Amino acid sequence: MKPISVVILNWNGINLLKEFLPRVLEATDLEISEVIVADNGSTDDSADYVHWLGLPLIRLEKNFGFAEGYNLALEQVQSPYTVLLNSDVAPRKGWDSALLRFMESHPECGACQPKILSWHNPSKFEYAGACGGFLDRNGYPYCRGRIFGTVETDSGQYQDPIEIDWATGAALMVRTDLYRKVGGLDSSFFAHMEEIDLCWRIRLDGHSVCVCPQAEVMHLGGGSLPMGNPRKTYLNFRNNLLLLHKNLPEAERSKILFRRRLLDTIAWLKSVVTLNFADAKAILKAHNDYRAMAPDVIPSGASENLIAKRPNILTSYYLRRQTRFSHLK
Repeated sequence: MKPISVVILNWNGINLLKEFLPRVLEATDLEISEVIVADNGSTDDSADYVHWLGLPLIRLEKNFGFAEGYNLALEQVQSPYTVLLNSDVAPRKGWDSALLRFMESHPECGACQPKILSWHNPSKFEYAGACGGFLDRNGYPYCRGRIFGTVETDSGQYQDPIEIDWATGAALMVRTDLYRKVGGLDSSFFAHMEEIDLCWRIRLDGHSVCVCPQAEVMHLGGGSLPMGNPRKTYLNFRNNLLLLHKNLPEAERSKILFRRRLLDTIAWLKSVVTLNFADAKAILKAHNDYRAMAPDVIPSGASENLIAKRPNILTSYYLRRQTRFSHLK
């Protein structure tokens, strides 16, 4: 058994597999890592291509989504460490050994991510994860290297490994037993923000989540749902509310959710004013579906608000013009 299982979830992504899977194999130390493709019921030629490469294939009978697809795949993983790797990621050589060294030397760390750079422009961070994820006090995600639409150039300014709030699901290394212990990814999320929820539960379990910038990967991004897609808008708004509902302490949950829903109303109004009716409809549906789902959501039982001391990123970004992570107070 190798220390690391690199699991790539695929659904009808033959073109992405042909572009990126050979790059994964070239950059990965196959002495310590096994590369596995988990197929979410694809109807294209993905399975044939994986067999042609001679790689292990976990076949799922339908598209279970990102969360449940990985949960089912990890039931078959035996390695002590698992990397959840998107099918549109090209690692740089030594990435897996750098992550393994970091995890082995930091036993308190439950999960970590590499530095995520843009496939199209490797001198810049990539939107989804950059150099480590955070949540502001209202639950808005931002990154070390990316705040809202402002993505920084990587000039080595964030090379120190640090604790973060969440690690991106584009390239997430996690202790396999811990993944199972905290319940894995929440399948009710289907896709988007489920890794933030997982990382929050890992932290509530007493472990840290970190970024290891000495490991680097390049991410295409938007391979499944591109920015601006109303489905993506819907999932992001709905899942953010579910995330807060699950992981905030009971004493603060209602107050923060009320404030967040007011802010989402402003976002809805902006979509209406700018005639982006598809997004406006998606935001409205997200809130309606959240209300329907909330009674069945089991809170984590948190006694501490892990985001209470984070900045208000809306105020910092739009009023104080703090557009870089290093500018935040």
